[in-house]
Amino acid sequence: MASVRVALLGCGVVGTEIARLLDEHADDLAARAGAPLELAGVAVRRLDRDRTATGIDPSLFTTDAAGLVSRDDVDLVIEVIGGIEPARTLIHTAMERGASVVTANKALLAEDGVGLHTAADKHGVDLYYEAAVAGAIPLLRPLRESLAGDRIQRVLGIVNGTTNYILDQMDSVGSGFAEALEEAQSLGYAEADPTADVEGYDAAAKAAILAGIAFHSPVGSGDVHREGIGDVTAADVASAKAMGSVVKLLAICELSDDATSVGVRVHPAMLPRTHPLAGVHGAYNAVFVEAEAAGQLMFYGPGAGGAPTAGAVLGDVVTAARNRVGASLGPRGSWYADRRTRPMGETVTRYHISLDVDDRPGVLAAVAAVFAEHGVSIETVRQRVEGHDDAELVVVTHSATDDALTATVDDLDGLDTVRAVLSVMRVEGE
Repeated sequence: MASVRVALLGCGVVGTEIARLLDEHADDLAARAGAPLELAGVAVRRLDRDRTATGIDPSLFTTDAAGLVSRDDVDLVIEVIGGIEPARTLIHTAMERGASVVTANKALLAEDGVGLHTAADKHGVDLYYEAAVAGAIPLLRPLRESLAGDRIQRVLGIVNGTTNYILDQMDSVGSGFAEALEEAQSLGYAEADPTADVEGYDAAAKAAILAGIAFHSPVGSGDVHREGIGDVTAADVASAKAMGSVVKLLAICELSDDATSVGVRVHPAMLPRTHPLAGVHGAYNAVFVEAEAAGQLMFYGPGAGGAPTAGAVLGDVVTAARNRVGASLGPRGSWYADRRTRPMGETVTRYHISLDVDDRPGVLAAVAAVFAEHGVSIETVRQRVEGHDDAELVVVTHSATDDALTATVDDLDGLDTVRAVLSVMRVEGE
């Protein structure tokens, strides 16, 4: 081929970096792809914005994204506009016209990944999305290709840099949640509206993508149990420290022992400081993979940012372009297992529970009776006297189903001797 012509949808932070790298590394990219990569057009929302600093030829900008992806001379489309629509329609249009697609759109992939893969198969094109999960970290391709001969049993990861920065500041500096969030926003780690990050929506979309690839089953964001970090307090962080742990927002994807179902969840949890993920600081991401033959693997690096994400996108672009030059296709979507996604209540986990209780005889026995009633075994109990008749009771359980633990907490909250359930947090990594 004389060249592979590329259409770029979006020219924000990531899109600008993609265009820059396409230009600055043109010779290397051409050698790796087998043909020059030529920017055919860039779709933007407005033409009146000053984009001189991007270095992109002004004649390439257009507000007609649909027209751009419909062009016969476009071989490959890069989508970095995000959201569900118009991204989905534009991607389908590109595929119908015979163009391969590289996207970083985690929300769309989590909602309609099977549909996008089906369209790619139907039209004989490639669909790549390494940058959709964990930014620059090579993760999806190792799961899909390098571990194709193995059985993945568990994926445990920190996949959102904003929340990891906030929790790390609360742990290492002693910041409160609001203070740490404000600092994350000032450094550009958090958006002005941090809801998607703080409430776990971003991590849940990534967890759905990871689970689908790891367990060869269709998993959507609606299948993911999601809890954010908004309720994590300084007391929770201090309590974790007291037991040699750290609080992290984790994305957890697990295959059942009989390999018939998949559990996918995102929530804050206490993690022992001896666990490799406990040492992931700042806005970095890391994913811990457990496989039957390979054992334990860890992938670590920057999970966001313009240049890191653009680098991951261009890795996919080179692969898709090479396939096009060689008249071949990359790996297809794999959903053959079609395993059931089990509800959170069936998940077996451990709890750390803090209770404000009366400091008088018989309280511990009453609390222990509630745990016993629901078949939940207690691992440790710590008590700290707060006043002449007030105490804090901290209970860490052995493993039990989440349904049993939830019912236990509900009944504890109804005891006359329990003034308040101060916090409830899951314990992982042991």
